[in-house]
Amino acid sequence: MDNTTLDLILDAIPQPIIAIDASERILCVNSAAVRLVGDKAVQRNYVSILRQPALLQAIEATLKDDVPRSAKYLSTDGAQDTIFEVSCRAAPGGGKGGAKAVILFFEDISQLEEVGQMRRDFVANVSHELRTPLTALIGFIETLRGPARDDAKAATRFLNIMQDEAERMNRLVGDLMSLNRVEGNERVRPRQRVVLNEIIQSTLHSLQPLADQAGVKFEFESSQYPIEINGDADQLTQVFTNIIGNALKYGAAGGRISLRMTPVEREAALRAPGVRIQVIDYGAGMDPLHLPRVTERFYRADDHRSRELGGTGLGLAIVKHIVNRHRGKLNIDSALGEGTTVTVMLPTGALS
Repeated sequence: MDNTTLDLILDAIPQPIIAIDASERILCVNSAAVRLVGDKAVQRNYVSILRQPALLQAIEATLKDDVPRSAKYLSTDGAQDTIFEVSCRAAPGGGKGGAKAVILFFEDISQLEEVGQMRRDFVANVSHELRTPLTALIGFIETLRGPARDDAKAATRFLNIMQDEAERMNRLVGDLMSLNRVEGNERVRPRQRVVLNEIIQSTLHSLQPLADQAGVKFEFESSQYPIEINGDADQLTQVFTNIIGNALKYGAAGGRISLRMTPVEREAALRAPGVRIQVIDYGAGMDPLHLPRVTERFYRADDHRSRELGGTGLGLAIVKHIVNRHRGKLNIDSALGEGTTVTVMLPTGALS
């Protein structure tokens, strides 16, 4: 096999590959590797090109003893970091007298690293969220067994707080279980036809007592005709319960919440016929700085207020996953002093 054929084969491989000979010079790089190290790396010393200590040590050691090794390599284009797992393997040839060479195979593991970090962050967040009410419960139990043992007023007050903290933990566990279920079937599209008007009307009816308590009036504008979609009725109920519930918690100062359900012949975001449901509150709103992150797990635009109102930080994350399962889109607009508009776009076409 001549060098031209070998170069063509290497260039056809999508993963970056670099060959280094016994004299520590770079023999060749394929097209994918050129994007990492540039087009002037050939015949230069690998130390001046790769530079990162862990990888340099692995290459040097493999050149000496032929033992396979691996190391991490971090690349960046200024906008995004990419993490590679680099496998170093000894191979014959490449140097004078047929001396050995080292072949570097770069595997992009950025997504795996990101998933691992998300898992670690998730465990840390859950631990933090549970630790706060548990610490409060333990403290109050110790107080009731000790200094407040014979203080009926203190006991009543502490028991009420303990109940609130226990209910908070119960809500958190419930939302975690719900999020787990939603993520588990996110790729399975619902096939049952449901009437969206009925789901929203039912949700408004169940939330009416909370609206009355907050002094909020619901305004629902919709088509007079039933709008059917492929959907999971229970999950869609959860979507609108969470969204309208948030509007009641954070936008009640506006005195009203508007819901608008509009059929669209072709929804641009879906590239298909759809229905657009808007939930609009006229309250304090939030800084647009928070909007890119409000659907992240445990992210709160106003952490203190959210905890006071019993929020778990998982509601919009659940909404996002359910909307994704229904092949829909979620959009949130808000500004300080101008309220918040949450728009859910769902396809109305039947499955073929």
